[in-house]
Amino acid sequence: MRVQIKKALLFIIPLILILFSLAWGSTGILSISELFGQIAALFQKEVLGQEIEKDQNMATILWQVRMPRILLTFMVGSALAVSGAVLQAIFRNPIVDPFSLGISSGAAFGAALSMLVSFFSITLSAFLFGVLAVGITYLVSYSKTRTTLITMVLSGMIISGVFTAFLTVLQYLSDPYKLQAIVQWTMGNLHTASWEKVKTSALPIVGGIMLIIIFRWRLNLLALGDEESMAVGVNPKGMKLLMVGLATMITAASVAAVGMISLFGLIVPHVTRIIFGPNNQIGVFANVSIGGTFLLLIDDLSRTLMPFEIPVGVFTMLLGAPLFIYLMRKNAVNWN
Repeated sequence: MRVQIKKALLFIIPLILILFSLAWGSTGILSISELFGQIAALFQKEVLGQEIEKDQNMATILWQVRMPRILLTFMVGSALAVSGAVLQAIFRNPIVDPFSLGISSGAAFGAALSMLVSFFSITLSAFLFGVLAVGITYLVSYSKTRTTLITMVLSGMIISGVFTAFLTVLQYLSDPYKLQAIVQWTMGNLHTASWEKVKTSALPIVGGIMLIIIFRWRLNLLALGDEESMAVGVNPKGMKLLMVGLATMITAASVAAVGMISLFGLIVPHVTRIIFGPNNQIGVFANVSIGGTFLLLIDDLSRTLMPFEIPVGVFTMLLGAPLFIYLMRKNAVNWN
């Protein structure tokens, strides 16, 4: 019964927080009756074709400003959490996240390069350089005798540092206007959310997560090791390549949409495992729900806690670092 309650909360809590985030903003908090009145008015207009009198300013704020930001935030939070969980399962290492293999840093450099020279779209450039970073990481760590997980993680950290250095060079070479845009973007940038960004990000993020959900049971086998996977007819190399590719795709799409959000893909999978255990059958769904909900809550705080908006990447670092230290001190950061 307790497990069923937890599963139900994975659906209930996000819905409640989405409604709360829709009602809560810098202009104040809408009452329940006002919020549902706006929802009813939108339903009558879009579905029934009936135009009714309503506050047009509030309708614009709700459906053109807050709603796309809520949807984009939830997608990105889910993507980073799922990506972290996938990589931790594949590499059987609790400290692996999208930054560890250079995915985030490579995607960040690609997106910044696109801002500077406008050769590719930001999303395409971020994806290509995210894939390039993972490819270089694999080549650096590859050995004809044996490629160890620790070697690959260490190689990823080095490649991540290299792309971060390249990003710094781009910032140095940029004019003041582009420099400001790049710096704001690297700190996590949700205030530019729009329906266009939601549409652009939805296909790679939602599509990638759906494919991971389809193959989620194989993550349990990969977490056991290559020999156990081959014993039940799963090709570990091919499946790892597919999963790393999907993790790269959803991470790159997230970075391209909102910038770099530190520590999120590292911490949320640990919280999920504490609540639901290491079983990826439920863990992937839990990361979608908890990741999206947690980032949405952080974004609500970042845009309303102070008179000015705190970059969400800064907020996740300030909240995430103490939380991870607490989990580490409580011996909750493990692979049991």
